[in-house]
Amino acid sequence: MACVIAQDGVLEYGLCVFIHESRWGVSRSQPIFCAQDLNTSVGASNVLGVMAEEEYGSFVDWAQMGDLAKSSGPTKVDCKDLKEFKQMARQGHWAKNHTLRAQVYQQLIKAIPCRTVTPDAEVYKDIMKEAGSKKHTSNIPLPEFVDGNQVPKYCLKGEAMSSAHQIINCLAGQFPDISHCPSLPAVTALLLHFSKEEAQCFEHVSRMLACNEPGKRLMDQTFLAYESSCMTFGDLAIKYCAPAHKLIVASAQDVQEVYCDWQRWILGDLPFSHAVRVLDIYLVEGYKVLYRVAIALLKFYRKHKAGSESGAAVQAPQDSEKVRAEIQAFVKGIGSSVSPEKLLEKAFSIRLFSRKEITLLQLTNEKSLQQKGITVKQKRYAEKRVIM
Repeated sequence: MACVIAQDGVLEYGLCVFIHESRWGVSRSQPIFCAQDLNTSVGASNVLGVMAEEEYGSFVDWAQMGDLAKSSGPTKVDCKDLKEFKQMARQGHWAKNHTLRAQVYQQLIKAIPCRTVTPDAEVYKDIMKEAGSKKHTSNIPLPEFVDGNQVPKYCLKGEAMSSAHQIINCLAGQFPDISHCPSLPAVTALLLHFSKEEAQCFEHVSRMLACNEPGKRLMDQTFLAYESSCMTFGDLAIKYCAPAHKLIVASAQDVQEVYCDWQRWILGDLPFSHAVRVLDIYLVEGYKVLYRVAIALLKFYRKHKAGSESGAAVQAPQDSEKVRAEIQAFVKGIGSSVSPEKLLEKAFSIRLFSRKEITLLQLTNEKSLQQKGITVKQKRYAEKRVIM
């Protein structure tokens, strides 16, 4: 795929971003991604829509996509540096064009540093060839490591759910070291909306799982990492969302049990229109984005509760399961009161929220869990961490 680059390093034709620094460690002279020229006119939007459906939407139920089914807006990415590229992601530069979004995802994931041997599309095709005439079915049980999380339907066709199950089970076979990865079903379902075929989706998720940049990760793959992330979210909620945290403390008997759903709020419960906007930024900026969005959701939940219970008497803490169900219902129905833009605006309005702070908290919490001998999933450990 050829690119024409101006002398100052800015793309003239096609999709290409040159950056001076990157969370993926891309060098000054190396493009983070390149793709074919999408220099189409506004008048070609109908053609783009058809192309999106044919090339990158074979798994999509377009009737469920609403405005996202209409390809409009910019048809290429043209920026000078990483800072500008981040802003484009946050502002939804490619959010209204299904084809452009799919190609941006493809190239961003291609740029992820991975293990030397990472399963690709050809591996998936070989596995399917060996499977022969076995039919895909959504009745295939998902691996235990997804912790009971189901594949969200989002805007997928019914038969695409079977494809998602097949992809996840193939991933389980190729990544035997994964012991706990509850976000995998949602990530697979989201990327399937922008994949030409199952094999491409398999390769994209594989690269996200195989990321080997020191100190970086895109998905928790062990119970230790997942549990420490839940503790880290609790720490961040205390600092950046104190009123909402106090509400959870007053409402639930086990605060940590409520916070253990924080990833599912984003990757599983959020409507597709909101989740895919988070994915736009997540693939550019990384894991930190999930914490920001989860804190924003907690803030909106508190506002929702304050409005619905105005003047009501203060109740004693209730069963944590009820609070978890209330938050889940709120997040699933958030589209009626909070737009994707409003959610992201709230998420990125949080000040002094640094990757360094998150990393330090994560490491501290992992060390604490290891000292207690909690490294694999078990019945909620007796000595629960109290967050107040």
